[in-house]
Amino acid sequence: MATSLPNIWHLRRVADTAAKSCLICHKPSTSVLITPNNKDYFYICPVHLEDKHFCSPIIDAEEEEKKKKAEAMALEIEKVKKEYEEKQKRKKEKTKEKKKDDKEKDDSKESSKADAEGKDSKERDDEIDAIKNAQSTSTSMSDDSPRIFALHKNFYQMRIDRMRNMEAAKRNRQRLQDPSFFPSVPSGGL
Repeated sequence: MATSLPNIWHLRRVADTAAKSCLICHKPSTSVLITPNNKDYFYICPVHLEDKHFCSPIIDAEEEEKKKKAEAMALEIEKVKKEYEEKQKRKKEKTKEKKKDDKEKDDSKESSKADAEGKDSKERDDEIDAIKNAQSTSTSMSDDSPRIFALHKNFYQMRIDRMRNMEAAKRNRQRLQDPSFFPSVPSGGL
């Protein structure tokens, strides 16, 4: 065998219109396991990926770090929200105290303060929304399910045997097309 097949399989999804039969149960499936070098692939149901006797997930350290960062960012967002709410409460209390002390101030000054507070709150809300959107796009792109798998030895050997049989069939077809493969007609006369 000229090429070796690594036992690393990446999970890919295809459109519903491109669904083909599962390797195990022959039901239509949109999940595909493919090697990194794109030499071999097969369709598989997501249920079979959870079967511990079929394959096992390979945990990627980078993806784990991304998940931890996303969780940390969510905690940070909650912390910022709480701080912002506390500041808003303090501002409201201060404005109430000022109103009691300075009843004679102009309405225009109060409206300008309210506008400034409104602008601050709007900017803060926009910032929080931007962080949430960035987080939601990163989490929507990646499922919580693993993306890289290693087949168990029987299924892996089955894929290797299939590749060998395909290579042997290809060699046989090439040999049959070569005219020197067949014996020549005897040239001697009787």
